[in-house]
Amino acid sequence: MIKQGDKLPGGTLFEYIEVEGNGCSLGPNAFDIAQATAGKTVAIFGLPGAFTPTCSASHAPGYIAQAEAFKAAGVDEIWCVSVNDAFVMGAWARSLNADGKVRFMADGSADFAKATGLTLDLSAKGLGLRSIRYSLLAKDGVVTALNLEEGGAFKVSDAETLLAQAKAQG
Repeated sequence: MIKQGDKLPGGTLFEYIEVEGNGCSLGPNAFDIAQATAGKTVAIFGLPGAFTPTCSASHAPGYIAQAEAFKAAGVDEIWCVSVNDAFVMGAWARSLNADGKVRFMADGSADFAKATGLTLDLSAKGLGLRSIRYSLLAKDGVVTALNLEEGGAFKVSDAETLLAQAKAQG
């Protein structure tokens, strides 16, 4: 399992792009994790699934609401990562008015979740392999803060906790 001080695993995440431009075409675009985090401070929060109750009511909205505070604390980008496809993540981002605040990155095959060791098997609930709920701060691709939830809890991966850690790291 990934821990503080580890480099984020290599791989690809996908993001649904609404408007063509900046080298991105309309629709799902692939992003290399190492390239996308190089030289940046990125706040990443992972969750079990788009449109699910806690994720939609509390987890993602907290980061969207605090986007400016994260920028003021030196965070270049905020990513929401979930084991969903880019179309679902794009629709979820639109429904939450996240444009320009949080990037909704799809880990459709759970490759990132597996590589980090942050998986959750929800097959018994018909959801298959998912990501646990977590948040992390990565500077130049290295994890500098990591908050892992236990079971179905939502206590330490919230925006306020990671924002305080980002401010402390200055």
